[in-house]
Amino acid sequence: MRQRQVKIAGRDIGDGQEPFVIAEMSGNHNGSLDRALEIVEAAAASGADALKLQTYTADTMTLDLDSGEFYLDHPGSLWRGYTLHRLYQEAATPWEWHAPIFKRCRELGLIPLSSPFDATAVDFLETLDCPAYKIASPENIDLPLIRKAAATGKPLIISTGMATLAELDEAVSAARAAGCDQLVLLKCVTSYPAAPEQCNLRSIPALAEIFNLPVGLSDHSLGIGVSLAGVALGAAVVEKHFTLRRVDGGPDAVFSIEPAELKELATEAWRVHLSLGEPFFGPTDDEKVSRKTRRSLYVALDMKAGEAFTPENLRSIRPGLGLPPKHYDDLLGKRVARDVKKGTPTSWDLIG
Repeated sequence: MRQRQVKIAGRDIGDGQEPFVIAEMSGNHNGSLDRALEIVEAAAASGADALKLQTYTADTMTLDLDSGEFYLDHPGSLWRGYTLHRLYQEAATPWEWHAPIFKRCRELGLIPLSSPFDATAVDFLETLDCPAYKIASPENIDLPLIRKAAATGKPLIISTGMATLAELDEAVSAARAAGCDQLVLLKCVTSYPAAPEQCNLRSIPALAEIFNLPVGLSDHSLGIGVSLAGVALGAAVVEKHFTLRRVDGGPDAVFSIEPAELKELATEAWRVHLSLGEPFFGPTDDEKVSRKTRRSLYVALDMKAGEAFTPENLRSIRPGLGLPPKHYDDLLGKRVARDVKKGTPTSWDLIG
């Protein structure tokens, strides 16, 4: 069985490793390179491992039409009233910004990543030596794109939103056939924001077992609770949309986390990871010093040699240096072999 582990820019990700936290900028730059760089700095200061962009133009994503399926009119959509083309125009990260953003990430110790949405984006990102590629959920059925990204030899992270197991199998098979042996799947619900009851996080260990790959979580829910639950279920990667301040607005602001939340996520994900351990029963090393706080059987009154134990002179109390309480009935009626002071822990050599 292959080990469920990959390496991205020198960082081991997968079995036994700390969760890899990705801050997703997406459209939260709100059209400002200065803000984009500020987001990079905030992500680094908040403990993220990587910052991810999305590489596309409106014209590579859709057609500039304002009717039918090209117009967003679903009542529950955050982007109701937009055309697809206008939405992608506003959310896109200009390609000329990528180099300074990647440079700032590397200066601050962040791993820069991106989601390419077509072959031209992959070619462009290769010029920046992007260390890994993320395939977004709507593109996980775009096998030519997956093959194109996989052929670079870089690791691939593939989100699973909307995909059936058969479609995921096709995506994984296409990536492997194109030469990619460094794959990660991200459980994802492609709704914004995602309702916790739709997240089905138990899919994480199931996907890891089915595909024998590291599996993480692309979390579009509000807050960080779902992300931490994902880590508890084995998520090797956690990706969250990230902004400076939700009140500043923007295409993804509503379901993005802020710097304090990202810092808490990074800290608590690490703690959750440490807490998982292995199946274990019995006292831990730290608990051994606490064993004396258990209850045990003590002499509760001064006793003379030959005197019998009774409910009055035998009690189950703390500390735990005497015989375990399970021996209470065994000791009742037994006689002590010598004088015994109140506060003496019981032991079998007290019995005459």
